[in-house]
Amino acid sequence: MKVTVVGAGNVGATCADVIAQKDFVHEVVLLDIKEGVSEGKSLDMWQTSPINLYDTRLIGSTNDYSKTADSDVVVITSGLPRKPGMSRDDLIATNAGIVRSVTENIIKYSPNTIIIVVSNPLDVMTYCAYLTAKIDSRRVFGMAGILDTARYRAFLAEALNTSPKDIQAVLMGGHGDTMVPLPRYTTVAGIPVTELIAKDKLDAIVERTKKGGGELVNLMGTSAWYAPGAAAAQMVEAVIKDQKRIFPCCAWLNGEYGLKGVYLGVPVKLGRNGIEEIIELKLTEEEKSLVSASAKAVKEVMDVLDNMQQPAVK
Repeated sequence: MKVTVVGAGNVGATCADVIAQKDFVHEVVLLDIKEGVSEGKSLDMWQTSPINLYDTRLIGSTNDYSKTADSDVVVITSGLPRKPGMSRDDLIATNAGIVRSVTENIIKYSPNTIIIVVSNPLDVMTYCAYLTAKIDSRRVFGMAGILDTARYRAFLAEALNTSPKDIQAVLMGGHGDTMVPLPRYTTVAGIPVTELIAKDKLDAIVERTKKGGGELVNLMGTSAWYAPGAAAAQMVEAVIKDQKRIFPCCAWLNGEYGLKGVYLGVPVKLGRNGIEEIIELKLTEEEKSLVSASAKAVKEVMDVLDNMQQPAVK
């Protein structure tokens, strides 16, 4: 089994490191455009193998996609962060160009791969990769829901003074302020969270979750990487091991939840074939309304990409 991570920045390097240490693939290729960075980070990680006791080989590559050939899964983390003065459309144009180029090269050498997108803006970059790859949408999906639910569960564990291991949760919608946490589907060792915490406190945690990425940027001056990298690695593991795990992922909707032609965070079953099933929850009218509003916001950003001379998917 072979996994490629494109982008050797903080998120990509963390993802590669977590995959290597879990020891479930033979080889991880870390690729970047900056000379020597992926080679150096891969070598540094490989030198932890005698300490952390794993066999996964790590290979670094500066833009040589031939080294990624026959990858079972590819994680795309490439892209630039939004800079001061940069409009949303500028960011989309810049990162879409990067994601498009990466996807073309990946598909050239690994036509049967599964693609997991982490690049931002997440939902629209997943759409961009799907348009470019021209493969089944079940093999192109985005990482956001696992990260967002991890933040939500971590905040709940603090508030309840309990182990995060016992907390399960579902989030839907876009990655950002329009995400839709679902307290009805949040449990602590099977107990509904609404029985354990006051509504005002739970509402405050939901709001903090929605702005979780921004909170970290304000603290560090840059985006998070430990949790996003680990979240992407968890998705890779579910695919490689054919675990059939239920995770919230950014998936292409074709009628599910009454939505069509949009990439949106929904609960899915992840296995060897990628997204093996999109799970349709029975939402309340209020929840449906929030999910629809989130889908509308995501679709508006997707339309920006379509208007940049991208061929629309019918």
